[in-house]
Amino acid sequence: MKSNMLKQLEISEEQKNAKKRGPAGIVIGVIIFFLIGLTIFYKTRSGQGVTTPAPAVAVSSLEAAVEAPTRSGDVVLTVSGYVIPRERIEISPRFQGTVVWIGVKKGDVVKAGDVLVRLDDEEYRARVAEAEANLSKTSAALDLAKSNFDRAQTLQTKDVSSAQELDDARNVLLAAEAGIKSARANLDLAKLYLDWCTIRAPISGVILEKLVNPNELVSPISYGGTRGPSTAFLAMADLSDLQVEIDLNEVDTPKVRLGQLCRVSPEAYPDNVYEGVVAEIAPEANRSKGTLQIKVQIKKPDQFLTPELSAKVEFLAE
Repeated sequence: MKSNMLKQLEISEEQKNAKKRGPAGIVIGVIIFFLIGLTIFYKTRSGQGVTTPAPAVAVSSLEAAVEAPTRSGDVVLTVSGYVIPRERIEISPRFQGTVVWIGVKKGDVVKAGDVLVRLDDEEYRARVAEAEANLSKTSAALDLAKSNFDRAQTLQTKDVSSAQELDDARNVLLAAEAGIKSARANLDLAKLYLDWCTIRAPISGVILEKLVNPNELVSPISYGGTRGPSTAFLAMADLSDLQVEIDLNEVDTPKVRLGQLCRVSPEAYPDNVYEGVVAEIAPEANRSKGTLQIKVQIKKPDQFLTPELSAKVEFLAE
């Protein structure tokens, strides 16, 4: 009985070997699991390494696109400005006078030399008449002086008169000649003032403003205030000679140069596009605004371009 019980309690060789293999199997399993995980990790890293060059290629392409030079005709800058006449002329009087007639109104088209305004000229007509009378008087004095000089010269050759008498006659003749020059100059001046009473168009163009009415007093000098006489009759301009005035941000000045080609389109008619060229760059910037004034000459303006309308300007690369 006891021997049977002892046999049951004995550990067989297979059980001993299983116990010995138990810890070793766990260790081996852990090692295998670690190796599998390490293999998967390296495969994942190697897969990422294969795909990483693609973003590098995209970045290189972007840098190449950024660094690529602009082609001729590309728009490098777009800004807005206002259409203006290249020259706006205000016609002013040369002296104080009263307007008696105005033959134009705003919007009229005139040619160079057309009569626009007439001033009261009665005073200057009287001055012309006075100057003409003075010229006639000095002309008569000159004729008399010439006759006296010729007579004195003849008597001197015959030893009838003295040299002093000849010298006196010569001096009178010289004074008469100077007098005639002065009289003619006074007559020319009186005629000039009379001619200034008729105001003519200095250029061909369009009347932009009518600043006075008949019977108003005008003066070339402003006396201040709002109730003094006007200092100009009219304002006019040649609307076939137009520009776009732009206040350019100072950071954009490197993109603009004299002679640069542009495209101009008025905001009112965006489908109308005109050729332009940078005609003027101000030599001095506006410190308070941080801008530089640019003027773009419009090559072939038409009736759709009206002064003071806004326009878009595209500056082109060359």
